[in-house]
Amino acid sequence: QVLLVESGGGLVQAGDSLRLSCAASGRTDTTYAMGWFRQAPGKEREFVAGMLRSGSAAWYADSVQGRFTISRDNAKGLMNSMYLRMNSLKPEDTAVYYCAAKLTRASDWSSWGPGTQVTVSS
Repeated sequence: QVLLVESGGGLVQAGDSLRLSCAASGRTDTTYAMGWFRQAPGKEREFVAGMLRSGSAAWYADSVQGRFTISRDNAKGLMNSMYLRMNSLKPEDTAVYYCAAKLTRASDWSSWGPGTQVTVSS
């Protein structure tokens, strides 16, 4: 089991930057990939960015491509921490951001953190 806890959310103005962190513990050696999702009020949760545990590949939603960067701290081959650097924030980026992990390429995202609120004012 992988335990995830997000931090770093807050209230910022449009155009500002913010970095979210996700602390991972437990069987991080069993993960295939980790990612970030977000859910805005009244909307369904959506994918934001993902990264293979190896760090060899990352992918992004079109809405954040070029503005957000996912990275990880992979000490000793274990994905202990993951980050989401968010630049040029827009009011439409306002959401609760969740960290997630999946065990295989074909599996669902099975581990989730409690989320951290990001609010971008105009």
